[in-house]
Amino acid sequence: MSLPKEYLYSEEHEWVKEEGDRVRIGITDFAQDELGDIVFVELPEEGDELALDQPFGSVESVKTVSELYAPVSGKVVEVNDELEDSPELVNESPHDQAWMVVVEVSDKSELDKLMDVDAYKQMVDDE
Repeated sequence: MSLPKEYLYSEEHEWVKEEGDRVRIGITDFAQDELGDIVFVELPEEGDELALDQPFGSVESVKTVSELYAPVSGKVVEVNDELEDSPELVNESPHDQAWMVVVEVSDKSELDKLMDVDAYKQMVDDE
């Protein structure tokens, strides 16, 4: 399982990469592996507001449909439209090419509730 050390992680298996006042969000290598072959990704629109721990989209695999939960609150400023035509990127490159949205964070203190890589690995090992 590949996990970038500089990212933060949610209990719902999303990763968060800080980029100043914004964050880039995707799902972890562990999550894509559990889901299997991704066939469809539904994402919010630019300008949509995300609320902490609320669904903001979904990922459909050959096995199941899984909701995506916002690891932070804020405004969507960029959406990875490439996933619409190439959902398989989530399996091939979950931490690089398959980022899902960029969010302008409305409350930076929410980042403190996320896990570092070691805490996330521990959580996954305990599941």
